[in-house]
Amino acid sequence: MNTLLRRLLLFSAVISATAAEAPRAGESFIFEQAGRRVTVRYFQPPGAAADAPVVFVMHGVQRNGEEYFGDWVPLAARRHFLLVVPEFSRSEFPGDEGYNFGNIATAAGAPVPREEWSFNMIEPIFDAVRARAGNRSGHYLLYGHSAGAQFVQRFPFFVPGARVSRAVAANAGWYMLPDRAVAFPYGLRDAPVSDADVRAALARPLVVLLGTADIDPKHKALRHTPEAEAQGPHRFARGRYFFEHARDAAAALHAPFGWSLATAPGIAHSDRGMSPFAVDCLLPETPSAKKPNEP
Repeated sequence: MNTLLRRLLLFSAVISATAAEAPRAGESFIFEQAGRRVTVRYFQPPGAAADAPVVFVMHGVQRNGEEYFGDWVPLAARRHFLLVVPEFSRSEFPGDEGYNFGNIATAAGAPVPREEWSFNMIEPIFDAVRARAGNRSGHYLLYGHSAGAQFVQRFPFFVPGARVSRAVAANAGWYMLPDRAVAFPYGLRDAPVSDADVRAALARPLVVLLGTADIDPKHKALRHTPEAEAQGPHRFARGRYFFEHARDAAAALHAPFGWSLATAPGIAHSDRGMSPFAVDCLLPETPSAKKPNEP
């Protein structure tokens, strides 16, 4: 075999190996329920087991599911989980009410049918993705950053029967307190949530994950209503306040408390910065170079 042919064969082998190692671009489809449409992107790493963990990632206020998908595909490839990123567009789920408040009511306060709640899209999307990917997991993991974290922290109160085994709410700008003295969306007054739902939500494994550098009190996307300001001057402080309030609420109800608080040292308001720490919270049984701090 001449030198040129050997080099061509070697080059071809290197290209083939690189292509085999690179993550695939993933798939997408439109999920529709009760006339509401959600774009769903998912990525199944090559060789993933049929019972591989399923991780839902909830985007922020920019409704930028594609960007979040790009942040998480390398993590899915490395940790061998099925990644699912639903995108709730502004046209289908307008305003904070439509997305991170769960679409339980319009901006004017009119109730929305339960089948149209953004909260109630997750369970059937899980079934749709499992069917497409051939996944046999009986539960899923749930993560959200910023506005997505607001979605995640409210989710267990409004969907108490959800098949979520663990959830992570990272760097929310403010929170819904488990407090009936405070009106929704800052608390539970007038929300369609029973006492049993509250007890079940507080017992679930939920991690409040906070970037220690997310401390800008003048961040452009930070809410400054009196109710939000009462939770603290910035996201890091508000997250700690929320966790302590929830812990006290569980004690007052004599309810089990399954939540934990973790920090990502040196990380500000960034999904890309938070995601490696979030993966360790979601999948603590698999090896990783970084571990979240748990005060």
